[in-house]
Amino acid sequence: MIKRTLGYVALFGWLMTSAVSLQAHHSLAGVYDMKAEKELQGTVTSIKFTNPHGSLSVAVKDADGTTKEWVLTLGSATALAQRGIGKTGPNALHTGDNITVKFLPAKDGSPLGFLKTVIMPDGRVIQISAGNAND
Repeated sequence: MIKRTLGYVALFGWLMTSAVSLQAHHSLAGVYDMKAEKELQGTVTSIKFTNPHGSLSVAVKDADGTTKEWVLTLGSATALAQRGIGKTGPNALHTGDNITVKFLPAKDGSPLGFLKTVIMPDGRVIQISAGNAND
């Protein structure tokens, strides 16, 4: 009887953990406008290569001269490394780099987005993501 009860408790714990991890991975369509693409020029203020999603922060000057910080979600550090994007190498991004970014903007209008493309100062285009709902 005790073994059966412990078995049910373990099964219940496993099911709860599985449900939480499935819920944690969300669709891009829930947060970002999948039909819009925005392009901005700015200066990299930080970049984080973390799992499950990294981030790129870019300071962008508005038309009135004020600066707004945009935070763009990246794919995982592993997926970025597979595309040759990391802390070193020809596709490395560093604080202070002046870049152009193309991204899917947040639905609520906040300065957030899902990064699709980076255009480096020398004109090189780095594809970060296709911007599909499953990215």
